[in-house]
Amino acid sequence: MLAKAQAEAFDNKGWIFEIKWDGYRAIADLSKKEPLFYSRNGISFLSKFSKVAEDFQNQKHKMIVDGEIVAYDENGKPNFQLLQQIGDNPNLALTYQVFDLLWLNGHSTEELPLIHRKKLLREALTETDLIKYCDHIPEKGIAFFNQMRKMNLEGMIAKKSDSHYTENSRSADWLKIKFTNTEEAVICGFTEPRGSRKKFGALILGKFINEKLMYAGHTGTGFNAELLKEIHHKIEKIEVKHSPFEIAPKTNMPVTWVIPKIICEVKFSEITKDGIFRHPVFVTLREDKTIEDLKNDSLKKNHKMPKEKTIKNSENQNETQILLNRHTIKLTNQNKIYFPKDNITKGEIIEYYQSVSEYILPHLKNRPLSLNRFPNGIEESGFYQKDIGDSFPEWIKTTKVYSDSTEKYIDYAVCNNKATLAFLNNLGCIDFNPWNSSLPQLDHPDFLVLDLDPSEKNTFDEVIETALQVNEILKSIKIKGYCKTSGSTGMHVYIPMGRKYDFDQVKDFAHILMKKVHENLPKITTLERSLQKRDNKKIYLDYLQNRSGQTLASVYSIRPKEGAPVSMPLEWDELQKGLKITDFNIYNSLDRIKEKGDLFKPVLGKGIDMVNALEELENNN
Repeated sequence: MLAKAQAEAFDNKGWIFEIKWDGYRAIADLSKKEPLFYSRNGISFLSKFSKVAEDFQNQKHKMIVDGEIVAYDENGKPNFQLLQQIGDNPNLALTYQVFDLLWLNGHSTEELPLIHRKKLLREALTETDLIKYCDHIPEKGIAFFNQMRKMNLEGMIAKKSDSHYTENSRSADWLKIKFTNTEEAVICGFTEPRGSRKKFGALILGKFINEKLMYAGHTGTGFNAELLKEIHHKIEKIEVKHSPFEIAPKTNMPVTWVIPKIICEVKFSEITKDGIFRHPVFVTLREDKTIEDLKNDSLKKNHKMPKEKTIKNSENQNETQILLNRHTIKLTNQNKIYFPKDNITKGEIIEYYQSVSEYILPHLKNRPLSLNRFPNGIEESGFYQKDIGDSFPEWIKTTKVYSDSTEKYIDYAVCNNKATLAFLNNLGCIDFNPWNSSLPQLDHPDFLVLDLDPSEKNTFDEVIETALQVNEILKSIKIKGYCKTSGSTGMHVYIPMGRKYDFDQVKDFAHILMKKVHENLPKITTLERSLQKRDNKKIYLDYLQNRSGQTLASVYSIRPKEGAPVSMPLEWDELQKGLKITDFNIYNSLDRIKEKGDLFKPVLGKGIDMVNALEELENNN
């Protein structure tokens, strides 16, 4: 969760106030045997800040926390430059200032009010020499701000005391209030040095305005000899012949241009109407920031460009460029027929997914995807793609997972936004097949799946009968299940697990449930996995979908079948004879979803107590 900039301090009963630390933002995931410690961009801090990581073993609770790694100079003042130089100074004074709690002992805390999260955090966190609870003061923001100024700190953070924790969001519920104007800028070039100056004279600065790189001035102050040498060593490696700006600015000295990829922080007196920093002073390099961060921030500050923009190519009406989530995606062959018997085009598939994006994306978020691609439509052969290699744009989120079968790491795509959704559709992904688990806990599924897979000789009415039997068993052990059509031939019943259990535990529990279903419906169901041995008149009760890496079509996915059916969640009383898979399709699904809302939202919520469920099951026998 990120903070918006605020000009002035204030007093308010509904707010709390914390020190604004000048360090590296870091998440510590202590929910597993081995800790994870990483930056906003997913870069591991375990080795770089091993001293802090070693203290994680002193924590008594399983939790995921948010905080900031801070380095201190000889006067005890936070110093960001020292933090960057930790490799040269392993004995640097450090602390990990922990200010928020996202998950505790199997339960997400993100929906709790901030003041409750901090109370839990204070009780759960074991403080050490290096790990500290970041305290706060309520209401009195102005006095606190003045005290921070006397201590020569960077500023303060104001937070609404009842705010929820919203990941990847720059919310007005959190505000940063600083004493000096500072901002990140991109190093776009450097001038020749004059006099006794070595390496370079000034850095040419740029910043993004609605994703467009604009000249923002230059700075020649704030450097010592060591910094001049360090920065020059980095930028001389990325020299280019031409200016990265559309119009090259005039400078007093000859300029060497560089690829705009290195970010620095400058302080300044003001910004002119032309967007130029006045009196900019170099503060530090910001290796914890990316160009993508700056582009994203620029769009949040400048609302002149619409979030979504379609630009038709006049020479080829079959191609379109769209702007989504600050990324330009080229959509090709929009008129290509994907469903020949229904005359549904590739463009219509993309349009459908954009229309239901707010409903489907929460069910895809942070999940590795198996891409089921049909680039020539459903009547031509398709293929599954897991490893995306180096072929995808850098902005597509990915995650590496080790495969025992191939003995190598597989780079899975992850779909967290509308831009990725459109990009994958353009590749021919008609449906989306996510893992049952999500980052960062890929070994603990969010839900259990009971897959009711009929043979060719089963009717859908028999599938419905089986699903209703599943529901009766779940109700008898006080569990609420959530059903959806597979969009193909069967049905899926989901049970929220809340990442409390590993895959083996969930799979074993699913097996127990399926055995109970089979006992009650032996004539139309089977647990026989082998196709050769399986009765071809029975519904296969597939509990093995609860293994790591298994995937099923996501809720709200179009399936590559005639009629373009959609995998649709249902209320249990809708499971009646006569219901058909094709009742829910590309044409009517959006209206239904808008009417019903996301019936599958609870699947991502609090998990069941499996021990209680097993006890209930035992008592029913």
